[in-house]
Amino acid sequence: MLPPPDGALPAAAGIEKLLTACAGARATVERLEPLQHHPWVLRAHLAKTTGLPGTVIVKRVRPEGYGLRSADELARCERAALAFIADDLRLALAPRLHASSPDSRLLVMEDLRPRTELAGQLRRDGLGPALDAELTAFASSMGELAAASAGRAALFDARRTALGTRADRLGDREHAHGGLWRHGLARAAAFGVPLPLAAERDLAAAVAELADPGPFLVLTNGDTESHNFLTGPGYDGRLIDFEGAGFRHALTAATGFVVPGPNWLRVSGPDQVAAFRRALARTVPEAEEDQRFGFGLASASLVWVMARVDRLGTLDARGPGDDSRTQMVALLESGAHTAETCRVLPHLVAWCRSTAALLRRRWPDTDTDPAAVAPYTWRKR
Repeated sequence: MLPPPDGALPAAAGIEKLLTACAGARATVERLEPLQHHPWVLRAHLAKTTGLPGTVIVKRVRPEGYGLRSADELARCERAALAFIADDLRLALAPRLHASSPDSRLLVMEDLRPRTELAGQLRRDGLGPALDAELTAFASSMGELAAASAGRAALFDARRTALGTRADRLGDREHAHGGLWRHGLARAAAFGVPLPLAAERDLAAAVAELADPGPFLVLTNGDTESHNFLTGPGYDGRLIDFEGAGFRHALTAATGFVVPGPNWLRVSGPDQVAAFRRALARTVPEAEEDQRFGFGLASASLVWVMARVDRLGTLDARGPGDDSRTQMVALLESGAHTAETCRVLPHLVAWCRSTAALLRRRWPDTDTDPAAVAPYTWRKR
């Protein structure tokens, strides 16, 4: 048995207690199975018990928080989000929450197996028609969640507050990686590629768009990458990992289809962005306005680019052939392409283009044809 998390009940005993109270019948944990790469997540195998499945997923509080949230707040937020999606929005887009401890440090939820992470399938098989369709389903699911949650931030905040979140900690309107663009701005200057004043004004406009989303204020899980979508042949997909959930600009949930996230060297997502947009427009008609939608998408994409620019110095110290350097060039160029397509933020686009060109000269191994890299090529680490 694994040791108890931070002084909580021993894992099996805590799970049994929670599920027994939930099901009204004795629950017995026969075996706990740690999940690879997720040390705070377990699969619990249960003895046959009336009203309970054979397995459940158990998520324990992380030993440390991340971003702006403490470990306890991450757990409380996931509990609030799962209840909000199932009970308030009445959507079957996320795992069902079977039970949770009073302090939210132990969550017992639906086991979505045999679904697996879409990212793992893309890494294993590469992008083909079947997985392209799954990516579109992923985008549609995020758009559906956004559409259903628009205008309901107060209800979600009430759930978080009831679980112990302080009112001054509820704001999530800045990008999911809130504030990191500031580090990128400083790192760019230190690296010798400071933003000209006009590009800084573009960046300020993009940040302002995310901070004041207007009708685009919706729920996202805060990490809308393909490793957080579980799917498989014959199964509808599910969104997972709501520790970072919050109400923020809807288009922050679509950037991963136009600029590469941490796992990829290249993405390809016009069809996925269109699917997200169609779903969102069901309740947010402003999503049908090309200028408004495009400015939101470009703003979210370029703020993400600036957050990742924080790594310039680290990557410069690495040797030739490191995929992370190739990814940085691709990130700058894809962010610029997104804004160019939307015809916005021209000065920030110009900075991205010139910085990418400088990096291609400084890192000659990155000076390759982007089209030669297949979409969803895994970044070696």
